[in-house]
Amino acid sequence: MTITPDDFPIRKIATIVEEIRHDGGPPAAVPRRRAAALVLVKNPFAGAYHADLQPAMDALKPLGLEMTKRLIAALGGIDGVDGYGKGSLVGSAGELEHGALWHVPGGYAMRDALGEALAIVPSSKKVGGMGASLDIPIGHKDAAYVRSHFDSMEVHFPDGPKPDEILFALVMTCGPRVQNRMGGLEADKISLRDGQR
Repeated sequence: MTITPDDFPIRKIATIVEEIRHDGGPPAAVPRRRAAALVLVKNPFAGAYHADLQPAMDALKPLGLEMTKRLIAALGGIDGVDGYGKGSLVGSAGELEHGALWHVPGGYAMRDALGEALAIVPSSKKVGGMGASLDIPIGHKDAAYVRSHFDSMEVHFPDGPKPDEILFALVMTCGPRVQNRMGGLEADKISLRDGQR
């Protein structure tokens, strides 16, 4: 089975930007921003088992690039972007493994666009019905142990995914949680450059 980008036609795409000024404490000197790019695409594998799914990751790479560009534009450029995450929500006629198609197209697109992004891109996936929500885990782009950037962003489309669709999502953030005070490795103390510390 040959898979191309045309096998994943887009029904709907959205970009969401949040500016978080405080979380019950004093206002942040610099508000935190979180942005998500969401897309609903047709799932060409819905309704049947397919042994070989990996070629579809290449077919989805242009979509990963498009969504990454949307996020960067929504945040005004890459300056200040220091966190990211990704996720997928598969409609009920698909299977969880169809959501795993997003690992390479979504993750590598963000890492490449942000330059020296060393940390693994946190990820979530699940199967769900129309209107289901998905929590996208977020971590620092350079070091997984930067505790101030542990977070998540809830995303959803009220009318998707339909049973034969997949919702793919990417998230980028600027800055730590606004009232972070749980210690751990601070972003300006990253030194090992190993993606962890």
